[in-house]
Amino acid sequence: MENKAQGQFNFTNQTAFYRGKVRDVYSIGNERLLMVTSDRISAFDVILPRTIPFKGQVLNQIATYFLNKTRDIIPNWLIDTPDPNAAYGYKCTPIPIEMVVRGYVAGHLWREYKSGKREVCGVSLPEGLKENDRLPRPIITPTTKASEGHDEDISVVKILELGIVSPEIMNQLCQKALSLFERGTQMAEEKGLILVDTKYEFGLLDGQIMLMDEIHTPDSSRYFYANTYQELLEKGLPQKQLSKEFVREWLIANGFQGKEGQVVPTISDEFVEEISNRYILLYEEITGQKFHKEPQENLEQRIFNHVNQYLENVN
Repeated sequence: MENKAQGQFNFTNQTAFYRGKVRDVYSIGNERLLMVTSDRISAFDVILPRTIPFKGQVLNQIATYFLNKTRDIIPNWLIDTPDPNAAYGYKCTPIPIEMVVRGYVAGHLWREYKSGKREVCGVSLPEGLKENDRLPRPIITPTTKASEGHDEDISVVKILELGIVSPEIMNQLCQKALSLFERGTQMAEEKGLILVDTKYEFGLLDGQIMLMDEIHTPDSSRYFYANTYQELLEKGLPQKQLSKEFVREWLIANGFQGKEGQVVPTISDEFVEEISNRYILLYEEITGQKFHKEPQENLEQRIFNHVNQYLENVN
């Protein structure tokens, strides 16, 4: 069934394989992709040594939920989900930029601001901002899409100077990213949440811009609870949030930020369970649907059987 050295399946009509930080991507023929979302977790662009039960299922199902809810804004790569951990869709040519949209001074943006920077990715920031303040309007802070190591901040001006994309494509990416963020903000508000920041990845298919990868998941986004936001902000207290940021904060507190020479701290069974529960909670909070835990025994066999049966029927 699989190559244990790589954790790689061998699917019907499979032509290539790529392992990302969290997702394993299989080329099916020349025009389709099969993406298996694993239970791996990464932080500071480092894959942590423990897997998180149900995390892959949560991410895949949240991404599917939002991809289906945003097709009126922009077409996307997804065709079907043959397994709770797997997605099947169009093979696009990736645009090597992550479009990061931020509505609040949180996470990486706060760390940059706190260090004294008043311009991030070419965007000027006013003096006097506090952590978790809402920005006057959402801003775009792109990063380069690194195949290995750290993604790096880049400005729209620099992207155009380097000729990474044309001005026309860049303008469309900015418009679509802001429209998607507005939709995500509206959907979060309906569930009593605040979409703080997120990232989008785009590609081209027959000259058309397509939304790729995940969208509005806890791996790509940060959410605050709306009902406690203002009170906690005024008191200068940390926001109650649903995102992966609490994992990053735990790592920082234990001396790890992905820098050279640093060692990932030991992650206890209890913390693994806490992370898993938080992912499940976010699924239920953001979708308003009950999360149904798929059996974890023989997980790889289940994925393989479901996907291969699907591929045999579509090919």
